[in-house]
Order: sequence, then structure tokens, then C-alpha cells
Amino acid sequence: MSNLRVEYPLGTMSKDDAKARLVALGEYLTNKHGINVTWNGDTGTVKGKYLVVAMEGSMFFTADKAVFEGKDPGMLWRGKAKDYLNGKLAAYLDPKKKLEELPRR
Repeated sequence: MSNLRVEYPLGTMSKDDAKARLVALGEYLTNKHGINVTWNGDTGTVKGKYLVVAMEGSMFFTADKAVFEGKDPGMLWRGKAKDYLNGKLAAYLDPKKKLEELPRR
């Protein structure tokens, strides 16, 4: 099984702020798509299905990036999955948006 990996730079954002934003993203994924996101420390486990694509992986941090790493959905869905994840990370880790403004549904 190959992995799908999407990285997003944190810039000047603290890891605590970034984690709070990824927790908000997890709430959105759970409420909107029924994708279960649970946190253990600084690692979030993602498991569920979006449309016909199974999402299974984890969210975590490197020194300067937020990372999603999970099961590759295959050639047909890989590009769409990367685009979706990049878009969500860009929206939720945008320092111009306040944490309270981020959608949870």
C-alpha cells in the first residue's frame, strides 16, 4: 500500500494555534462528511469515507509544517484527494482568518 502525503507550511503560526485549527478542521470533517477524527497529543487519526474515497491516515506536525499522511486512494482519485486536502489545509491554516471564523459544519 502506498501513501498519500500532503504538507502545508506553518509560516509564523505556532504549533498550538495550528493544532487548534486542525482540530476545527476535524470537527468540520466529522460534522459535514461523517469522517471520524480523533486526537492523541499532537497526532490526529482520520478515518472515514468521502463520496467513494476511503480516507484513512493521520495529521501531525514537523518542525515547520502540518502534514496529512494516509492511504493513497489510487490513481483515479489521487489528484482530487491532494487538491481537497491542500485546499482545506490552506483555508484552516490561513493566519488572516480567526479561529472562531473557521467552519465546523
